[in-house]
Amino acid sequence: MFMKAFLKTTVTVLVGLFAISSLQAQPKNIIFILSDDHRYDYMGFHPDSPDFLQTPGMDRMAAEGAHLANAFVTTSLCSPSRASILTGQYAFRHGAVDNSNPMKEGTQFFPEQLQNEGYETGFFGKWHIGEASDDPQHGFDKWVSFRGQGVYYDPMLNIDGERQRVDGYISDLLTDYAIDWIQKERDQDKPFFAYISHKAVHAEFYPAERHDGKYADAQIPKPQSMKNIESNYEGKPDWVREQRFSWHGVDYMYHNRDDHPQTLDEIITEYSESLMGVDDSITRVLDYLEKEGLAENTLVIYMGDNGFMLGEHGLIDKRQAYEESMRVPMIAWAPGLIEPGTTIDENVLNIDVGPTFLDLAGGSMPQGHTVDGQSFLPILENGSADNWRNTFTYQYFWEHAFPHTPTTYAIRGDRYKYIYYHGVWDKNELYDLKTDPNEMHNLIDVPSQQDRIADMKKQMFDFFEANGATNVRFRRPPAFQADEREIHPD
Repeated sequence: MFMKAFLKTTVTVLVGLFAISSLQAQPKNIIFILSDDHRYDYMGFHPDSPDFLQTPGMDRMAAEGAHLANAFVTTSLCSPSRASILTGQYAFRHGAVDNSNPMKEGTQFFPEQLQNEGYETGFFGKWHIGEASDDPQHGFDKWVSFRGQGVYYDPMLNIDGERQRVDGYISDLLTDYAIDWIQKERDQDKPFFAYISHKAVHAEFYPAERHDGKYADAQIPKPQSMKNIESNYEGKPDWVREQRFSWHGVDYMYHNRDDHPQTLDEIITEYSESLMGVDDSITRVLDYLEKEGLAENTLVIYMGDNGFMLGEHGLIDKRQAYEESMRVPMIAWAPGLIEPGTTIDENVLNIDVGPTFLDLAGGSMPQGHTVDGQSFLPILENGSADNWRNTFTYQYFWEHAFPHTPTTYAIRGDRYKYIYYHGVWDKNELYDLKTDPNEMHNLIDVPSQQDRIADMKKQMFDFFEANGATNVRFRRPPAFQADEREIHPD
């Protein structure tokens, strides 16, 4: 009787230990899927998602993995954000402060350090950091890219240094190349890192043929703050209302060009249909990993490079420090590592991506390379972390090409956000995100908030000054402004 009870207890303990060991086993392979301009709440499972939207791939990732519900970028613009992902640095440090300026010479990318740890690495998609080049970059063994923003159909691709026109839809093609590389081309004895960098869902929005018209009859929600009424602009900076009549405003969007969407309904419909191609890509990647027995040994992270305004405050696009612009979708999937259905509430930033992947691989950036981010791998493993940041800073630098958004500095805590505008004679902003999540009531002039404003402003500029963030150089402007640019250059 004693022996039977002892054996039963022993088996129970061993099974429990095995379960814990399985749950905590760290994968080695890494797949990073990045989309363009995908806002944080346009995922079907998200509580604030529009009712019509369907994203089964993202829903699956969240159900089987973790939704990082408070993911942000430190600059809401393509080149700066993408460079921050690769370097773990704020834009003022890596130098790609806008879509025209390149990173500082000699800047290191985390995939280079993955190679040093024995990884084989591949890049598939949109590069677009500081210039229109599609040339292969250091840190990648396999290279598939295109110039600038690229096109949705039949792109000109640079495949390992050779350019060729390829028939097909860009989201499908990039997924094809990535899976083919993982399956056939890479060294099967090495762990791999695959970076799938989608063009979608950047304007102009062209969905795959199979998705075209999917949401033609959808009821499109409009934000309350979009209405051009005095109560919506009471306390707002003047530039916000003025921008609604500009390239990135709801009343003169894209200057009514025929090659761009003409109404917000049209933008949201085509944007959402284009997103379906990205969602299909996610599904294909997860299905492939499970079919080939790679799921238990692979971490998949999905993220957007920045958010996107869809009518909030009368604006479209990004750049601003409002939530819809600086907040991004992020989901992590790693069977055996991440507890299914986890929601992570910590503030995770684009500068944390590289440190996390290097933490998983057992590597680090080289000595002398300042890393502003930190690994969130412990959060993925445990669901939370002690002593994690609750405040971070944000910068956007004025662009000649899109001059309607001023240079913007911000500091965001768990409850309050302070926004400071540089180089424009206008009103700054303070929002209580707990009572005013849609940022419709500016508290900047409220007497009881003046100490808070002074403290947040000091904290922000103390950080910027200590890190050289106030020394961004004056830049030669590009040769075009918004409506002068060629839409589909090859």
